[in-house]
Amino acid sequence: MNRIVRSVLSKNAPGNIFRTPFITPTHSRSLTPTSRQLSTRMSGFDFSTCDPEQVRLMSEMCILVDENDRAIGAESKKNCHLMTKINEGLLHRAFSVFIFNSEGKLLLQQRADEKITFPGYWTNTCCSHPLAVEDEVEEVNQMGARRAAQRKLDHELGIKAAQVPLEKLEFLTKIHYLAPSDGIWGEHEVDYIFIAQVNVDTDPSPNEVKSLKYVTKAELQEMFRTASETGIQMTPWFRLIAENFLYKWWDNLDSLAACAEPNVIHRM
Repeated sequence: MNRIVRSVLSKNAPGNIFRTPFITPTHSRSLTPTSRQLSTRMSGFDFSTCDPEQVRLMSEMCILVDENDRAIGAESKKNCHLMTKINEGLLHRAFSVFIFNSEGKLLLQQRADEKITFPGYWTNTCCSHPLAVEDEVEEVNQMGARRAAQRKLDHELGIKAAQVPLEKLEFLTKIHYLAPSDGIWGEHEVDYIFIAQVNVDTDPSPNEVKSLKYVTKAELQEMFRTASETGIQMTPWFRLIAENFLYKWWDNLDSLAACAEPNVIHRM
């Protein structure tokens, strides 16, 4: 696949002096690294038993940020999720989407067993990362994160962009959290939170999603309450968002703008 690699002046760094390389695909917005790139970026960890597609995705380039969500560079998804790197302070940008249907039920996904981080865990509708590509680094109106959310809703759940227009993704706030996964992998993110109340058609990728279900607020609360007894595992970011914010938003789906805190980064 042909790509144009160029240096884009970051508008976020003080004095506009920081330059970071971004990859602009000419035919597709997905990144397909060469075997040489994979070998270089994947060195230091044995992926021989991992799903090849999940390994490929580990070479995607995430957006590095400081604690105030100012873009400071780019790094592979693999390095962004290694606890050794996280413990050195590596922090990246992410997003979490919560889709509610017209009945006010929340769409949950169970992550596929093939996932390298938090396999088999239940979580919100979709959670992933804007990439260090030109149309996903734009920060005005969170446009880059919105485009990334559209891309991953289609990639993971088969939800087409037409069913979740960018303007339907209501931005609520950001959270900054750190959560280990299994001792090797973890999360350290500034997470953009989006909610959309739309009816969608799903066609989940089995490589990404093990199962889907809609839940009422009471049903989700019961899932969390009985998780230790039932053996259900919930992702740490989902638990943090649910315990601190979600139920208030759920009660105000018709007036989410009043709940929004667009200029706040909650430190969890």
